[in-house]
Amino acid sequence: MSALITLDNVTVAAADNVLVQPLSLSVNRGEPLTILGETGSGKSLLAQAIMGTLPASLTMQGTVSIQQQPLDIAARRQLWGKQISMLPQEPWQALDPVMPCEQQVSEVFRYVGNAAAASAQLAARAQLDQVGLSQVSRQLPQQLSGGMAQRVAFAAATAAGAPIIIADEPTKGLDTSQRDGIVQLLKSQTQHGGLLTITHDVDVARQLGGRIMVMRHGQLLESGSAEQVLSQPQAEYTRALINAQPQFWPAATPATAQQPLLDVTDLAQHRGEQLLFQGLSFSLSAGEILGVYGDSGCGKSTLGDTLLGLLPPASGHIKWQQPLHRSQMLKLYQDPPASFSTAVTIGTLLKDLLKRHKLAASAIAPLLRQLNLDAALLNRTAKDVSGGELQRLALLRTMLLSPKFLVADEPSSRLDPITAQQLTQLLVRLAREQQCALVLISHDKIQLQKVCDQIIDLKDYQLREVQA
Repeated sequence: MSALITLDNVTVAAADNVLVQPLSLSVNRGEPLTILGETGSGKSLLAQAIMGTLPASLTMQGTVSIQQQPLDIAARRQLWGKQISMLPQEPWQALDPVMPCEQQVSEVFRYVGNAAAASAQLAARAQLDQVGLSQVSRQLPQQLSGGMAQRVAFAAATAAGAPIIIADEPTKGLDTSQRDGIVQLLKSQTQHGGLLTITHDVDVARQLGGRIMVMRHGQLLESGSAEQVLSQPQAEYTRALINAQPQFWPAATPATAQQPLLDVTDLAQHRGEQLLFQGLSFSLSAGEILGVYGDSGCGKSTLGDTLLGLLPPASGHIKWQQPLHRSQMLKLYQDPPASFSTAVTIGTLLKDLLKRHKLAASAIAPLLRQLNLDAALLNRTAKDVSGGELQRLALLRTMLLSPKFLVADEPSSRLDPITAQQLTQLLVRLAREQQCALVLISHDKIQLQKVCDQIIDLKDYQLREVQA
């Protein structure tokens, strides 16, 4: 089996701090290799080391060979697009927001593949059609769902025919159907090339098959075939990662009867001319957990924004049984980096919040302990902490205001299973303790079944064609 990428004793370090311990591996033609591990385990640093895109503050030691040729950073960069390509975890950061999808793919054919303009355009259309996106050729990335944007990124990454693909958390934040579609695209790559996938999703690793390497804190814990590692894990951490999947969570204790908070009657909402849902009615009490389930684009986030008063209902009524101040009705966002400024430290952001709402600074320390957060994180900016840490800091910021109504919009979809379980169960516990009504939005129905008192499946409130 021919090795397309070989790493020999590769390490990544920041000054004297070794972030990735000496690691050797090979990516073979026709055999997927998946690196599985939690946020902050060093997986993405390894991908950046291979591509030659590590930040200037980090250094790599060891040897990276492509097609069995040891290459330095400059030589590896010369192979971008032609021999090796990277599929990023955030497609919107890789795609030009003001360039139509077809043009983004055609430019790869033209400038990397040296095709003429007309030929590049035709090839781009064929490439998009191959991934089921012929209808979006003239659309901008922000007009697409997460799964569609990732498929555009895949089309661009493979346009110049690179036989090696590195996919860094390619299904992060996607619902099950979108995730499975991306996995099938990735598996097709192994028919003629090599695939290195970095993920915290155990189901993705299982679907890809091939070989798995499990990493934690920059160290390799175990490796082997996907079947062997996932069915008979040897490392305690691997077992914990597998057992942190929602189907293994204990069921939460049901809420006891509490004071009614709001009643929703016959609610309907649109997005432009599209009807998202109609005829939605439910009641919610203090300390109760309501789950909202559905695929991407079905209106879950829109429902949350409507309940928060950020959008007016298309029709129907929302009646509050208790008057709430604006600061008591809050939202926890799916993408924590988008809700924090990176211009100042997190500590400065929290001080501004305390000052604005006349809160005591002494409230921060107990929440840091509850959320298992190091106080030193307050001296960093949002870009210098992991996704799991930043989402817990977002929860800390929210709980400082003692909300009575909280919409948590896919708060764990971008987190590894262990961190996702910890965050979700912590959310539920804090909601119960502080008598806060919690609307938990998720595309994972099993997760909702484990922690919610009631669940709304939005597909039950979508318009269906009447059969003749």
